[in-house]
Amino acid sequence: MPISQSFAIGIDDGLDVLARIREETSALSFNPRGTVRCEGRPMFRHQAARDFGCLLDVDPTVITWTCLPLVLHHAQGTHVPDFAVTRGSGTTLIDVLPSNGEAAQAQLLAEVSLPLGCRHEILTGSDFVEGFRLDNARDLLRYANSHVSLGDRVRLLTLLDEQGPMPLAACMQVIRDGRDPIGAIAAMALRRFVDIDLDGARIGPETRVSRFHD
Repeated sequence: MPISQSFAIGIDDGLDVLARIREETSALSFNPRGTVRCEGRPMFRHQAARDFGCLLDVDPTVITWTCLPLVLHHAQGTHVPDFAVTRGSGTTLIDVLPSNGEAAQAQLLAEVSLPLGCRHEILTGSDFVEGFRLDNARDLLRYANSHVSLGDRVRLLTLLDEQGPMPLAACMQVIRDGRDPIGAIAAMALRRFVDIDLDGARIGPETRVSRFHD
């Protein structure tokens, strides 16, 4: 069932609240600007939420994600989660707090999410800042709107089929049509044609590139 239909019961009674929060949040701007699996307008309350959105775009289990998707009504008032994240296993409503934020009403939000067929989770910025994945995701998303020619895509996929995983520097040699070979490979990674190691180190010449497999 589409998100808009499955969440209708939560949206119907809170259109004014939702519209106000979306309007306030849409005036804020955080980098990077590009997204690849966000349905609707990207809107973030703070940098920690934007950072989590970066991770959603490079999470191979994520099908789509939506910002400020609906209003949750509970005994103490209303609340608009930061994200609705759809995976093959279902949809999760997620709130992301700054590193010094405090989780309030967690149990209430979990309870009112269940009738919508969703789980509710609360994360803080400190939950996902360690390691290299976030910085690498930010780097890739600079190329979220980059175009890759059919020729470059076929040449790179053929190379990986024939040779197996290759260093990024070697993959760059088969990119001929674009002015920025790294940008072309980054765009292919974001669109799940290829897989780039985001966890071992910051992306560099030796970073391994392979065919993407579900």
